[in-house]
Amino acid sequence: MNNAPAPIRLTVSADPHLARLVRMTAANVAMLSSMSVDRVEDIRMAAEEAFIYACAAKPMGELPISFEVDDEHVAMTFELGDVAFDEISVDTETSVYADLILGAVCDSYEKRENPSALHLMLKADV
Repeated sequence: MNNAPAPIRLTVSADPHLARLVRMTAANVAMLSSMSVDRVEDIRMAAEEAFIYACAAKPMGELPISFEVDDEHVAMTFELGDVAFDEISVDTETSVYADLILGAVCDSYEKRENPSALHLMLKADV
């Protein structure tokens, strides 16, 4: 790809029932990169786990998600606003599971503060 596409933003209600929409959007964004089918599946899994975690962290309102893509990577940012991670009422099992999956699948996974966000980055493998 000669030029990276414009940033891609998706805003959805913080409702876990919309995970499929987020997962499919992430897979379509990944297809703009040079990722293998297996890596696209990793993106789908990461997007779903991050979205479900974000829904638990910010259970009401809208959840903005931004995607950055080029030939070499895809990044996703789930914006949580002014929710502090140490004040999130996500049960421990959900939080530990999300951290485990996102840490294993993503090349980079971080919880950013001020404003709070989950930031994930996966490198292309082809």
